[in-house]
Amino acid sequence: MHVSCTKCGIEDLLEFSKNFDEVFLEFLSRFDKGLVTERGLSESLKDEGIIRGEDEIKEMIGDNNPDVITEEILFSKKDYISEYKVLKNSEPKMGCKVEELGLDESISERLKELEINQFYKFQEESIKEIIFGENVIIEAPTASGKTEAFLIPVIQRIKKDASKGNVFAIFVYPTKALARDQYPKIQKFSEKIGIDVKVFDGDTKIDERRKIIDDPPQILITNFDILHYHLWHQTKFSSILSSTRILIVDEAHVYSGIFGSNVHYIIKRLKRICSNKLQFVAASATLDDAKEFCQKLFGEKMQIIHGSGKKGQTDFVMLFPSLRTQRALMVELTKKLTEKNHKTMVFSNSHLNSELLAMQAKKQKVNIKVHRAGLMVNYRTAVEKQFKEDKLQAISCTPTLELGIDVGNVDCVISSTIPVNRLIQRIGRAARKGQRGYAFLALGNDPISQYYKNHPDDYFEDIEKTYIDPKNPFVEEFQVLAMACDRPISKHELKEHQEVIEHHIIKENLQLINNRIIPNFDKINSMLNDYSIRGIGKSIDIFLNEKKVGDRVLPIALEELHKDAIYFLAGIRYKVKEFDYPKKNFAKLERIPKDYPYYTKSLTEEWPTIETVFESRKANGIEVAFCKLHIQKKVYGYVNIELGQEITQGEKILLDTPLEYDFITKGIVFHAPKPLKVIEESDDEEYTEASGYHATEHVVIEGSNMITGGVSQDLGGISLGTSGLIFIYDGAIGGSGASKALYDRFEKALERSMFIVKECPCKNEAGCPRCTFSYRCGNNNEYLHKNSALEILERINKGEKTELIDPIEGDRPLV
Repeated sequence: MHVSCTKCGIEDLLEFSKNFDEVFLEFLSRFDKGLVTERGLSESLKDEGIIRGEDEIKEMIGDNNPDVITEEILFSKKDYISEYKVLKNSEPKMGCKVEELGLDESISERLKELEINQFYKFQEESIKEIIFGENVIIEAPTASGKTEAFLIPVIQRIKKDASKGNVFAIFVYPTKALARDQYPKIQKFSEKIGIDVKVFDGDTKIDERRKIIDDPPQILITNFDILHYHLWHQTKFSSILSSTRILIVDEAHVYSGIFGSNVHYIIKRLKRICSNKLQFVAASATLDDAKEFCQKLFGEKMQIIHGSGKKGQTDFVMLFPSLRTQRALMVELTKKLTEKNHKTMVFSNSHLNSELLAMQAKKQKVNIKVHRAGLMVNYRTAVEKQFKEDKLQAISCTPTLELGIDVGNVDCVISSTIPVNRLIQRIGRAARKGQRGYAFLALGNDPISQYYKNHPDDYFEDIEKTYIDPKNPFVEEFQVLAMACDRPISKHELKEHQEVIEHHIIKENLQLINNRIIPNFDKINSMLNDYSIRGIGKSIDIFLNEKKVGDRVLPIALEELHKDAIYFLAGIRYKVKEFDYPKKNFAKLERIPKDYPYYTKSLTEEWPTIETVFESRKANGIEVAFCKLHIQKKVYGYVNIELGQEITQGEKILLDTPLEYDFITKGIVFHAPKPLKVIEESDDEEYTEASGYHATEHVVIEGSNMITGGVSQDLGGISLGTSGLIFIYDGAIGGSGASKALYDRFEKALERSMFIVKECPCKNEAGCPRCTFSYRCGNNNEYLHKNSALEILERINKGEKTELIDPIEGDRPLV
């Protein structure tokens, strides 16, 4: 830990301890002994690997010419500079001239008016293939001209093949906000050519809806929630969809996890009701495996076309906050850049972090607001508008703003740790207009960040794995019911869902009448109405002064909204004064004084039961199984954590009645080998062993983060006492595919986990936030043993053999 005074320059380095007071007393005693210097810690900081030496930084810069701001940050000696590069986008490859493509005259004329005389190569290829009727994936960065690449061929096809008054193409966007953002651009291009474009979503007014149904546009812009709802309700709107010939899905990379699995079925349902064979076009940001992913999503063979971004250059710096918290680093970067009038977007990976960051930046007089899911739409739109009109200098956001919503000019992107392809997508926002951009990746005080600090090259290799699981049993069960509602299922179709259909017939959810399978609406109506395609499970409504101000999905809501929890909303903290669960599912908030010093973190207990093993294999020598799990979860208390302290422990307070929730999901289980050497040297063998397994579970989840595509926040974990059994499961009900991604890449995760513990310089028995601690630990980060975990991981990586065993009732679960 680093103790310093900014006024006189005195500073000292001391051993980490959970108790700050102890560290300070140690510092005072060293000061009295004359062991503390006023200047000159820099050399020892360099030797300890806490900051970089000036020579190393100069070597990194090489022939590049960073400007004043970047240089100031590189040489500030406050953080460890892991990497500096200038990311240059070369000129994209040009394709043919507009008139050489044989497009309809009205299209060529319109392009001339817009002063577009030549296509990029990827646009030319996309236009040709789409006109020819092929299923295409266009993979290109933000703001590279993707929209034109699919819009022009669709209009060409409409001019050639379509009649007025029928929907020819559906353009689907992941959010209403993005659809509304893209609509003016598409309409402006199309209406002059005589093509009718309309948006139909939850915000479309009743009379506008009637117009669309009476006189359908040739291009319809919507989202999958609308398609799902109207198909199974067989509304008038759903009847205009049957003429569709092309389905365009923009930002296709968003459809991973549960949402993607549902979208897979909605596409399948659209195919069922359309009278023509559908053609598919997906547009996506850079993905590791775009082709494999899109083929799974659409259930069709597709071909991929790669585009490149606009010309421009961005100064990229990867920093590791050795002497402060990640948030303090991000706040300071935001302040520095906004003072120089650079418009800045700051991305955090969670609701809580985006709120805390904005709160601390405001205290430093930064003009910043929060933008995240779970806030009301009108608030988010107002924030976008203010930023676009230069009335706001910075936005503290979660990935909701990653999608191509146009917020105008952005000069700088500051981001917490995320997979490199997402970072590139975010950087795509900086320097959009060809000016110089800035991008800062602020690593955190967590295991994966420490790993990247020492292995920055690996960061650029770890491209996100996008995953969906069409065989999620809950998704399949619901979507098969929805299919029967869209249109009766004839006896010979949907053979691949035969088991699920039979199960529904036995349960009387479906009925077999005259060789057709039809829904029993009385029984299934409420089931379908409660179902959300964006995540499974009910949510808790949040109220302030009797007005709904947001919602949060279960089971996470139990951890964040129990009675007396501190909840963050749009940059302000509130206390939960009333929580009604499981009957009415609401939480009521009340205001708290601005100087209230705490926020809260829940304490949880979990018990896993294996229901079915889907597959198992050997990873190195240990047996690992991928299975269906039943998780019983209990929130039994919470701790108060001081604001500004990222230390993950606090005073425990128990709830009067624990909150319970149980659910089915998918996950992996493995049997870790015994850390015999460390146990032998220990006074308390049982504690050392159990704490070693618990620490191993933390490190494997946190350390696998980027290997599995930044999904560690989608995973939960349990180590069972001294049994050596460790469970890692999907936090989403029914499973999201995240644990399967870990199962497939398990050896790599185990190797990386070993390096994280081995390379962490801390000497604390329990470890520290950079190796064994987890921000999501339900046990207040107690029962952790660093050396024990290191021995376990070394044994695994050397190939020690273990078999799976059954859990024993008395084992204490550590989560």
